[in-house]
Amino acid sequence: MANGMTHVVLPGTYDPVTLGHLDVIRRSTRLFSKVTVGVAASRTKRGVGTTFAQEERVDMLVESLAELGIENVDVRPFDGLLVDFCREVSADGVVKGLRAITDFEYELQQADLNAHLAPDIESVFVMANPSFGYLSSSIVRELASLGSPVDGLVPRCVVSRLAHHFEG
Repeated sequence: MANGMTHVVLPGTYDPVTLGHLDVIRRSTRLFSKVTVGVAASRTKRGVGTTFAQEERVDMLVESLAELGIENVDVRPFDGLLVDFCREVSADGVVKGLRAITDFEYELQQADLNAHLAPDIESVFVMANPSFGYLSSSIVRELASLGSPVDGLVPRCVVSRLAHHFEG
């Protein structure tokens, strides 16, 4: 891409990674020459932190990408401001997947803030595949915690981690 974005970051907590996340990551690899998935620490998410530790979420993403044959994606943990992480990895853009208008409202506020903090870093929104429009990490966690199967919502390697986590 001449004078365009070449390296983007797809930030998130990925707690856990879903097939919807992986669809947006795969599609991003077709649009940009370099894709970095930034796994946010998010210690205070929902007031209690994440279900899985940051290192576990990074491992699940790496395993999931391999399981689905998605290549040329760098997965890295980060803590702090997204724009600082983008500068650290020399990314010139951020990709966010959107499922519904409520996602858009939240993500637009974040994009506006990021534009204020770092005008040189662009935000790109990718609409979710309609097959995954209902899917979220919180829905997957809820289903798994109630003993409901999550096959078809997350990769196999994540199914087993969820089962192990909620069995104990």
